[in-house]
Amino acid sequence: MSTDLEALFQAFNATIGKPSMSDAEFGETFRRMMSALVRFDYVVVFAYRGQERPIDLYSTFDPDEHIVFVTLYQAGPYLLDPFYRTARERREGVQRMRELAPDRFFSSEYYRSYYVKTGLAEEIGFFINAGDDITVVLSLMRRERTGSFPADEFSILEKVEPLVGSMVKHYWSDLARRFDAQLAAGRKHRRKAYHDENILPGDAVWRDLNLTTRESAIVDLVLQGHSSESIGLKLGISTGTVKVHRRNVYRKLGISSQTQLLSLYLKNLQSEPQPRLIVRALHHQM
Repeated sequence: MSTDLEALFQAFNATIGKPSMSDAEFGETFRRMMSALVRFDYVVVFAYRGQERPIDLYSTFDPDEHIVFVTLYQAGPYLLDPFYRTARERREGVQRMRELAPDRFFSSEYYRSYYVKTGLAEEIGFFINAGDDITVVLSLMRRERTGSFPADEFSILEKVEPLVGSMVKHYWSDLARRFDAQLAAGRKHRRKAYHDENILPGDAVWRDLNLTTRESAIVDLVLQGHSSESIGLKLGISTGTVKVHRRNVYRKLGISSQTQLLSLYLKNLQSEPQPRLIVRALHHQM
């Protein structure tokens, strides 16, 4: 599509002289700016800090879509999301989902049980480090009927990323306070329960189920979408050893499939108040 300069300038003009904006105001300004540059179907903006449940800053979903893209996502599946993992690594820039995903992501149970329900062809994110261990990810999504982002549009997004980053750091400068407030209110994962910052909240599930540290690491990578070969490379062990551990895990848990593994994972996330609702909804939404 061609750049709509008039719409772009009108959107940018909305920020002139404004020392602050609400989440909705900033989100709408971002949406209008991006609409002048590229074609997309949805916008969603999350803030991530460490292992905590992400904050939903802005989205353009209708109520039914919001359940899948936001409510269910925040309730547990975000832990397996390549965007969440990238945010935890504090990487910046414009990233395509398919380039961040593990080698078996698109055949993983997480993808089949959750991500495919979004009906997306592609998702691109602006990863902005906002300080205080916080990364803001502004996602542009295209549904299957729209298709993937062409190379020229991706190039435009890369060029506008510095401007987006500066705006995020200015208008969303109080996110640490908001994370702290929600933690204090009990609406966030309590980080003090996890003294090792490399341990995910989901790891507590596996410990309670008597899995070893190595077994926990392996099943976590399995659910993210890594193959046995990829897991072996990440952990520095042979593919055969990975497969032995996977068989032992399935035997310990009394399961025989990755479908059952994902269901068990979601049901037993300690910090989620309605885990059974999560699992049921994943099978019935959209």
